[in-house]
Amino acid sequence: MTARWNVSAVLLDMDGTLLDTEKIYFDSLVAALHAHGYGDDAPALCHAMVGLPGPACEAMLLDRYGARFPLTEINRAYVANRDRFMEAGLPLKPCTLELLDGLAAADCPMAIVTSSSRRNAERNLSLAGIRARFDTVLTLDDVTHGKPSPDLYLLAAARLGHAPEACVAVEDSNHGVTASHAAGAITIMVPDMTPPTDETRAKCAAVLPDLGAVLAMLRERGAFER
Repeated sequence: MTARWNVSAVLLDMDGTLLDTEKIYFDSLVAALHAHGYGDDAPALCHAMVGLPGPACEAMLLDRYGARFPLTEINRAYVANRDRFMEAGLPLKPCTLELLDGLAAADCPMAIVTSSSRRNAERNLSLAGIRARFDTVLTLDDVTHGKPSPDLYLLAAARLGHAPEACVAVEDSNHGVTASHAAGAITIMVPDMTPPTDETRAKCAAVLPDLGAVLAMLRERGAFER
């Protein structure tokens, strides 16, 4: 028989999980690097950054290209590329609204747990039209250490008033899964740009194709039964 889950809250990553933004970030940074003559290994390096906070990505760039790397200029080009891509709108991942509607109907507390800054999180959630659905939004600005540290997930659970073990976390990246698993949350991965490693799979209660499958699993496991 499938084990039952007693879930008190659901903690949701933002970029790549609810919002289809990771490819925008990836393409924006690769283009910025190419424009400044850093091309050959840019895609592989940018893939390794998926799910990491901005400061960690900057550290990776400096480590790879050296102290003379023009970080300010690259950041400026990245932001210009990103904003141009976003002018066309900020799409949701498949079944985002289905999942959020299902959680709201079940009266299940939920929070955003993102490695983005507060400013970017507020902008992206607003552009995507779902900011009003969340009373609790935890960002990189709320902690000293971002993902893959568990700090954001521990804080989110505390803000909602529940033990991390009673929360389901939904992530799209290996770094995000590392964070939620280390916090003790029941972790579901819906991969976006990067597939799960074997180590990541071992940390997940499930790896699912989309957010509709997440909602179905929560219902099957009795997660909303009080």
